[in-house]
Amino acid sequence: MTGGTGFIGRHLTEELFTSGAQVTIPTSRPSAGNRPCNFLISRANLIQADLTQNQDAKNAIQGQQIVIHLAANIGGVEYNMSHPASIFQTNMRMFMNIIEASHEEGIDRVLVVSTACIYPRLCTIPTPESEGFLGVPEPVHAGHGWAKRMEEFLASAYHEEFGMKVGIARLFNVYGPGDHFGLASAGVIPSLIQKVFEAETELTVWGDGSQSRSFLYVKDCVRGLMSVCENYSMNDALNLGADEETQMGDLARTIIKLCQKNLTLHFDTSKPSGQPRRHCDTKKAFEKIGFQTQYSLEAGLTETIQWYKENLL
Repeated sequence: MTGGTGFIGRHLTEELFTSGAQVTIPTSRPSAGNRPCNFLISRANLIQADLTQNQDAKNAIQGQQIVIHLAANIGGVEYNMSHPASIFQTNMRMFMNIIEASHEEGIDRVLVVSTACIYPRLCTIPTPESEGFLGVPEPVHAGHGWAKRMEEFLASAYHEEFGMKVGIARLFNVYGPGDHFGLASAGVIPSLIQKVFEAETELTVWGDGSQSRSFLYVKDCVRGLMSVCENYSMNDALNLGADEETQMGDLARTIIKLCQKNLTLHFDTSKPSGQPRRHCDTKKAFEKIGFQTQYSLEAGLTETIQWYKENLL
């Protein structure tokens, strides 16, 4: 599994261990760092690798049965706007190496972990999988959106030409314990949690607070990824997200309440806010694999905030 030492990857690795799987993780940090993933050192097979290098990707794939591609160069709004070329180039190099190595090795199936960032800015709400290649991806996340579109296309091409079994999961705004806090590349929820704890009287939110997202708790995400990989390697994308649309203003108020802070909200409309609305159409995933979320946003936020307090405060 690529990206196994990352946020989603660590949770997925734990679930794979529980199911009895043996997990190999290529990483540029074989020590697994000082994040809460030290269990990887003793239980997973960590291989030092730079997946943008063809031979490293081949070494990582050798001897595997299933490949889950989670590795990605991605961040929050500010990071994505500032690094479109770097994000696109790095993600495409990694994936092209991984998919070709998987073909050469005769891998049984490949799970492509895609993103809601592939959808156009003014997509249908809730957004169905059929709109994944309409128009152009949301401009704020253009590097990531275009790279993931091309990953989906290339995986489908390998399926059509070589018969490779391919699963495609499009994730909507995943968050949870162990997320990327305190980084320029952090997403909206870890950023807001940290800002709430650091703020004394006021919390600033980018945009006017009306922009919306469908937030997917990481434990639900992992269940969905496992199910797509096991049950739906059909070269047919499935959305994985919550059937719950949340505006940024409401999200900020909920986090303030759960953190037990007394803060006023300031909306900075001079800052970019990304796609106006994002709401996952969950019907197809439920129909094909029976997937639906088990965590409400407040329940997931409660666990995430508790983890932050225990590990980073």
